[in-house]
Amino acid sequence: MTDETHPAEAAFAWLDAHADDRRRAGLSRQLRPRRADSDLLDLASNDYLGLARDKRVSGAAAAATLRWGAGSTGSRLVTGSTELHSELEFELARFCGAQSALVFSSGFAANLGAVTALSGKNCAIVTDAYIHASLIDGCRLSRAEVAVVAHSDAAAAGRALATRRAERGLMVTDSVFSVDGDLAPLTELAEVCRANKAALIADDAHGFGVLGDGGRGAVHAAGLSSAPDVVTTLTLSKSLGAQGGAVVGPRKVIRHLVENARSFIFDTGLAPGSAAAALTALTVLKEEPERAGRALTVASTLAERLREAGLPVSEPTAAVVSVRAPSPETAVKWADDCRAAGVWVGCFRPPSVPDQVSRLRLTARADLTAAEIDRAVSVITEHAPRF
Repeated sequence: MTDETHPAEAAFAWLDAHADDRRRAGLSRQLRPRRADSDLLDLASNDYLGLARDKRVSGAAAAATLRWGAGSTGSRLVTGSTELHSELEFELARFCGAQSALVFSSGFAANLGAVTALSGKNCAIVTDAYIHASLIDGCRLSRAEVAVVAHSDAAAAGRALATRRAERGLMVTDSVFSVDGDLAPLTELAEVCRANKAALIADDAHGFGVLGDGGRGAVHAAGLSSAPDVVTTLTLSKSLGAQGGAVVGPRKVIRHLVENARSFIFDTGLAPGSAAAALTALTVLKEEPERAGRALTVASTLAERLREAGLPVSEPTAAVVSVRAPSPETAVKWADDCRAAGVWVGCFRPPSVPDQVSRLRLTARADLTAAEIDRAVSVITEHAPRF
């Protein structure tokens, strides 16, 4: 602290050096509020099925808000549960082919609750190296032994579970990884878990609504949604275009979460409007299952067209298309140039990417037209940096 520094300013003086380091590394971040009437072509959101602005979905949210109020008014165990929450949980469980479901205020809270409540100091957790930040934080809070294994390596996961010291074992993975959109080897992971008397938690945030029969998700497609040793977490804010998260699985697991998941017990319940929006979006998905297939078709088309243009593109297994950039700085400029040209793309950089490689992340929405795909490909390739 210098003589000129006021004592009150000294407490957070260290933040200036951190901000300078991030700026020099091209890793600064900023909020960019979007307008309701924005004419940008959206390839950055997670609105995979194009339901966030569907009038049936937003209308249900508005009607429920007028009936039930703007907020849930309390935690789910006090005043925060409504008939809408119960109906949504019933329909989610039935749609996914599981015994029961529990709705949280966000997908992040659902992952925190599932991991922490199903582990503990007598448990060993094995995780894929590329799991989502919410799962990582759940592991950090779990008080369990944690072993991180190579990405999508079921054999390594099996070895880690087999050599654990703790009595209980738990494997934690994404089903579809959020950065490159690749699919986890769920069947193999379930097999090694079962061989080692361990449970499996799969975060199906990016698979639900896109993969499986009618969009029932990657866990359902792998034949694991009704398994007694598999728990699925998902979000209501991606394919369903709403807000919130959920845990789907065996009835005894859901009952345990109600009584032990701190991110459920001590959190204000999901707003009734969001519950109604998700419930209506799920109904739309049931009535229009072709939306899931359309999202996959758009993803494949985007990837193929960009690859033909010479860009390093991931092989999409769901609705995520990743295009690698030479550096964080070029990724930011590339995304900014696309935005200035009318196309909004995601820009992923360290520390958000586990492999430390910056890229553009594109959302393949089911409602994108052929003309919009042409426009997106044209803008992205026109402004691409040199590799």
